[in-house]
Amino acid sequence: MHKLKVFFEMIKFEHTLFALPFAYLGAFLASNGVPSGSKLFWITLAMIGARTAAMSLNRLIDRHIDARNPRTAQRALPAGQLKVNEVYLYTVLSFLLLGYSAYKLNLLALWLMPIAVFFLVLYSYTKRFTWACHLTLGISLGLAPAGAWIGVTGHWALAPILLGFGVMTWVAGFDVVYACQDVEFDRKEGLHSIPAIFGVQRGLEISSFLHILAPLFFIAVGVVMSMSWLFYFGVAIAIVLLFRQHRLVTADDFSKIGVAFFDLNGYLSILLFVFSVLDLVLL
Repeated sequence: MHKLKVFFEMIKFEHTLFALPFAYLGAFLASNGVPSGSKLFWITLAMIGARTAAMSLNRLIDRHIDARNPRTAQRALPAGQLKVNEVYLYTVLSFLLLGYSAYKLNLLALWLMPIAVFFLVLYSYTKRFTWACHLTLGISLGLAPAGAWIGVTGHWALAPILLGFGVMTWVAGFDVVYACQDVEFDRKEGLHSIPAIFGVQRGLEISSFLHILAPLFFIAVGVVMSMSWLFYFGVAIAIVLLFRQHRLVTADDFSKIGVAFFDLNGYLSILLFVFSVLDLVLL
């Protein structure tokens, strides 16, 4: 039980909150209302499996880098709190959970699952050769609502693609902000990120641009799905939270990255989901 607690702390299990509301949103939009309990159950397990596998694999791949970075040196693997083989076991079990959940949803979800696995694995390597690592992370999470839509309907549509792009630009934007705190270390190690390559100020500007695109994609989802005013009210709240996020972090002050990265983004995904569901159910 102690090892499991350390493992969940290592992968920041609570941050599943970032992507899970958008996966649910994809399912609710696909159903044009409330999806079946069975669909929600397997979508939830698929999301838990995907994110747990991705985070544990990321910690495995980056364990030597983490050991050299003062900010991450106390993570479970560099600190010796978990063994490499133990984390590999958790990773394999998580991928099996993802695969079985996709199978229980429908065959198309199962056939497309390798695409999600590809991006989940690729992300951990991209910062070694490209500053587009933030976009790769965004794609990984942006596949969540698209996957949930397919899990419910068994086919593609425009709305989940637009929603996926919205999530991608939102995630990439806040990941750029988060990367600002490791600029000096990344440059020393030869790692790639937008702040390390282009500078912190330009990185924050690129993040702001991505966070302008994200609400535009969300609005496009509303237009395609003929949503009502409650949905757009949720998007308006998301815009306010994104604006607040960029007011908290400046090129010479990273002290509030925790609030900007964790708190505000968690609120954004939950509130947009809540207002979207209220729109679907009530209006």
